[in-house]
Amino acid sequence: MFDDINLFPLFLSLRVAFTATLFALIIGLPIAYYISRSKGRFADMIDTIITLPIVLPPTVLGYYLLVLFGRQSPIGGFLEGHFNITIVFTPTGAVIAALIVSIPFLIKSARTAFSSIDSSYIQAARVLGHSELNIFFTIIFPLAWRGIAAGITLGFARALGDFGATLMIAGSIPNETMTMPIAIYDALLAGNRELANVLVMIMTIVSIIVLYAINRLEKRLIRTKE
Repeated sequence: MFDDINLFPLFLSLRVAFTATLFALIIGLPIAYYISRSKGRFADMIDTIITLPIVLPPTVLGYYLLVLFGRQSPIGGFLEGHFNITIVFTPTGAVIAALIVSIPFLIKSARTAFSSIDSSYIQAARVLGHSELNIFFTIIFPLAWRGIAAGITLGFARALGDFGATLMIAGSIPNETMTMPIAIYDALLAGNRELANVLVMIMTIVSIIVLYAINRLEKRLIRTKE
């Protein structure tokens, strides 16, 4: 039984989750800050679009991504024709799927944290002549760090466990695009329950260890900022 275990899906899942979380942080923080400081229909529309990946079934999200980045689509055709970049049935597709399903959790948590900051701190910093960039990194980010950290943890967990969207756009190619959730599904589909049990245990243990390490790191960073 143990001879059948291939750890490639585990390492791919971790790599995809870490990469997606990093991009979610880079893309999501500016969006969260904009929504928290803006009022009006445009901000509400962005907030609604961001919430969609939470409520839509993962297979629906995967289908949209498949249509968006497929070879016959304008975007997919342009990327492949001009830059020789293929998204569908590649690890890049898995990262994009993980990013789409995880970024709402980071944005929602960060937006709440940004909104809770007393605006008088920001106004005082502006009066003292600080730039907006300086205000963000010296005042806003440290005060909002707890909420951002919670969003990072939730986003990473969601990216690590995604199945439907990843299967739709990345497929289940062994040693190439097969993540751990897909490997578990394939083992069950093949009737290999023993292998599925082992993979489930490995995934559970690794998830606990990684999330524990992230929580410890976040608490250490919070204590440092305090």
